[in-house]
Amino acid sequence: MLLTPAFLGASPTMKALATGLRTPAWIAIAIGVLTIGAYMVFKPKADAAATPDALPGTANPNVRPAKSRKPLSVVPPTATARVEPSMPTPPAPTPATSWSPAVFAAIEWHRFEAVCEALFTQAGLTSRSQSHGADGSVDIWLYSLNAETPVAVVQCKHWQGKPVGVKEVREFFGVMASHKLQRGIYATTSSYTADALEFAKSNGVTAMDGPALLDLIAKRTPEQQQALLTVAYEGEYWKPTCASCGTKMLERTPAKGGAPFWGCSNYPRCKSRLGMLAAR
Repeated sequence: MLLTPAFLGASPTMKALATGLRTPAWIAIAIGVLTIGAYMVFKPKADAAATPDALPGTANPNVRPAKSRKPLSVVPPTATARVEPSMPTPPAPTPATSWSPAVFAAIEWHRFEAVCEALFTQAGLTSRSQSHGADGSVDIWLYSLNAETPVAVVQCKHWQGKPVGVKEVREFFGVMASHKLQRGIYATTSSYTADALEFAKSNGVTAMDGPALLDLIAKRTPEQQQALLTVAYEGEYWKPTCASCGTKMLERTPAKGGAPFWGCSNYPRCKSRLGMLAAR
């Protein structure tokens, strides 16, 4: 087609014909250029309109991003402490109507301390007890009437079967000496080893085991004995108290299996636990 106009331009007639043929060709070329230009201008907008960017995590490369904002911080879920499942609360043992070793076996350590405190106040002494926390081997401070300084201190050990050894009695005597006290009472529901009894006798410590405490209770009036029973069976007397928090503990089962135990109700803030006896 490019050679045809040159060939036809050899004569006037052919030249006019060639001119007629040449003019529409340039028009066609111009139209083509305009068409290509329009295509290049409008194609990105059409692609932008047709490209989906509403899918989560999909960005449209042809759309100018909006002004960036500070991304929202994603707060991870609060880590929950691993807590052993609690067991259903067992029914309370039936309270006894008279004193016997079964009473000491049924009550927890904090109730035993309360019984000891009530027992000594029945003798005409005033007392101040340590409800929980670090006690420095002292559970009860005993005072004479109108006295500002204690006349004796009491350590209570609610142990089942395990005897109190000389180590525990020696530590208690150290507390007595630090307060310049000549008298001290060590009370336990269990018994004492021979060397513990010998040390106590030589250092002014009155060692009272379970039978000795029951003998002392038996010397009280029937009304006083009943009052002591009321103290022993007060509240949830069979559930141990956390020595650190002063709250009742819960029966728990280890998450990975094993024997149930008593765990503090403030877990995981407090991880105190006690072994659970097979029978009370």
